[in-house]
Amino acid sequence: MEANVGKVKENEPLSQHTTMKIGGPADIFVEPNSIESLRKVMDIVRKHQVTWRAIGRGSNLLVSDGGIEGVVIKIGEGLDELVIDGEEVTVGGGYPLIKLATVISKQGLSGLEFAGGIPGSVGGAVYMNAGAHGSDMSRIVKKAQILFPDGTMEWLTNEQLEFSYRTSVLQTKRPGICIAAVLQMKKGERDAIVAMMQKNKDYRRDTQPWNYPCAGSIFRNPLPNYAGQLIEAAGLKGYAIGGAKISEQHANFIVNTGNAKAKDVLDLISYVKQTIQQKYGIHLETEVEIIGRKS
Repeated sequence: MEANVGKVKENEPLSQHTTMKIGGPADIFVEPNSIESLRKVMDIVRKHQVTWRAIGRGSNLLVSDGGIEGVVIKIGEGLDELVIDGEEVTVGGGYPLIKLATVISKQGLSGLEFAGGIPGSVGGAVYMNAGAHGSDMSRIVKKAQILFPDGTMEWLTNEQLEFSYRTSVLQTKRPGICIAAVLQMKKGERDAIVAMMQKNKDYRRDTQPWNYPCAGSIFRNPLPNYAGQLIEAAGLKGYAIGGAKISEQHANFIVNTGNAKAKDVLDLISYVKQTIQQKYGIHLETEVEIIGRKS
């Protein structure tokens, strides 16, 4: 790959770039350090008709043991600028969401308290409409700047992003990379905002198994039911296949106990789906995104 596109590595293990610590190698792994270098990467990808995939901080992601064909582009440093102008926040897609929630709350700006414990990037949060505690990104995103595979860059409004439960137009009709977002905050009482964010953070820490490598919630909630409650009621807490185990702390989490392969996790997902279907007649859909070569 040509120069000036940021860091480039071959056969980079994606287990080093996912919160689950699982995943085979990326053929080519690129970390662009600016929008310009990202555009160059996309130009090369398009010119050579190479398959590509963008990732952020690697949460909500299960990469297969066979790794990923083509180019994996990591959106992080260099795409993480932050500008706070009154109640409006413009932030790069590579900015860590937890860090943003902390910075914003200390400025006395309300709207991101729900994100206190979500371990992704802003771009990833927009892409999947990340949410918790009864709120999500759709409530605060005014618009997002998207780089599309054909090289065009466009600001999409909240309506054009077509947010719904844990998804957006970027996952469905218009694949693209979120390189920046403008968020609408509200002025509030600083101490109350910080306290609420800390409460949400503590709740996640106390109820979810972040002391083990995991990807976050594995299944979408089949509302009005909750995936974790169904899995727990089926007696599956603690059930393990290989190094992958259903968390005893929260049944909608699968943890890597140290040496899990993607196959272990996929087999466990399959077993849970089958069990819930048989016991309750409910079909569970995965929330975690499963990507990579089929092994």
